[in-house]
Amino acid sequence: MTLYRSSTIESLGPPPLWVCTLLGVVMILAGFFALSDLMFATIISVKLIGLTALAAGAFEIIHAFWTRGWGGFLWQILLGALYVAFGLTLVTQPASGALILTYLLGALLFASGAIRCMLSFAHWAQNGWMMLISGIFGIAAGLLILFGIPNISVWALGFLLGVDLLSHGLAWLLYAFQSARATA
Repeated sequence: MTLYRSSTIESLGPPPLWVCTLLGVVMILAGFFALSDLMFATIISVKLIGLTALAAGAFEIIHAFWTRGWGGFLWQILLGALYVAFGLTLVTQPASGALILTYLLGALLFASGAIRCMLSFAHWAQNGWMMLISGIFGIAAGLLILFGIPNISVWALGFLLGVDLLSHGLAWLLYAFQSARATA
């Protein structure tokens, strides 16, 4: 195991402005590409998640054999097999996988929105109203996704991927421009 001194990490400094600008432009272009064909972006993202689940499941099974003496061998094998089965489902049946992932996304948005609404009242003095509004949007997005299935599953993941890439790219560009302004 390698230990890094914090002074080494701190001496790296921020990335050069051209790197931030290039990253921002590439992410914005990727966002427009994803938004130009939402179904294709959805299928690609489902397959990528499936490949990731396959790799995680395979590693979990291998790890179970490496650490057999630690206990929980059977549980690790079962968990790895579950990951592999989930990954295979997403890779071989991306349309069904999109439906599953979109349903999970809707349920998570609904649950997180409900939790934020409840927490907003406990933190009302610290601008809890903003958390309440955020929670209401989360509940609305979750309900829209949950009750829009199966029609929404064809494009929702691709749309969210495209919007995320655009906003992330814009954030990198703004960081680059702000850094350039600060050094000028």
